[in-house]
Amino acid sequence: MTGVPASAAGGPSGARRAKGPASSGGLTPASGRALAREARDTAPGDSGDGRARREVPGSEEVHPVVPSSPQPTDGSGGTAEAQGSTRAPRGGKIAAAAVDQASVWNIANLLTMLRLLLVPAFVMLMLADGGYDPAWRSLAWAAFAIAMITDLFDGHLARTYNLVTDFGKIADPIADKAIMGAALICLSALGDLPWWVTGVILGRELGITLLRFLVIRYGVIPASRGGKLKTLTQGVAVGMYVLALTGWLATLRWWVMAAAVVLTVATGLDYVKQAIVLRRQGIAERKAALEETEE
Repeated sequence: MTGVPASAAGGPSGARRAKGPASSGGLTPASGRALAREARDTAPGDSGDGRARREVPGSEEVHPVVPSSPQPTDGSGGTAEAQGSTRAPRGGKIAAAAVDQASVWNIANLLTMLRLLLVPAFVMLMLADGGYDPAWRSLAWAAFAIAMITDLFDGHLARTYNLVTDFGKIADPIADKAIMGAALICLSALGDLPWWVTGVILGRELGITLLRFLVIRYGVIPASRGGKLKTLTQGVAVGMYVLALTGWLATLRWWVMAAAVVLTVATGLDYVKQAIVLRRQGIAERKAALEETEE
């Protein structure tokens, strides 16, 4: 006995190999082939199970080394995994666009589409039979009222349930201006409302919409309480003019329309002021950012 463990000598097979030649005193062809096969199975660096073995310095233990699987390449020298971490999978943008397109058909946008469809229906009802039939005017008022009510709900639903879409951002203000503009023009064309009132209201609406687009690079002008009150007052006043009212109700609608005109002008001037302040702040912030980058 030399005190050397069997594992250090190549395991049990190694011990048998060392013992075999000593006991036989010579090699026969059969025993030579057997020894060669055992030597191949227990060759250094091979454990017999196909895994490489590593000897730990200062220890007699031999640990298997698990080879790492080769990483597939994309033909440009980089691995597919590395490429995938820096590049989005093909079709990702198309799938995202499909999701956005599907989200257009939500309840908020459907209400906006309904309001757009009500515009030509309102005009036809308003001008039916010369535009002075109380029955047709009542139906026109119903179409106008539905349009104004849906205007209150579609924005609330979009903000509450996260249904805001690019289509809604564009179509909602268009629908608002379309139904209000159609009502004012029809009333003025029928002689029920002075043209200057229609000009003031529509001029303000179109001007503020254009102003929002001009200053959008600096920020968004938020809707104020005055603006919401103006919209409500305009809707009530126009609705009262659409109906064939007489007596004190006809006098009342004149005062309501006067209040709507005052709110229209006042809120329009307030929006202009906000736009000027927003533009100045945006220019100042850009100058400060440029100075920081130059330093």
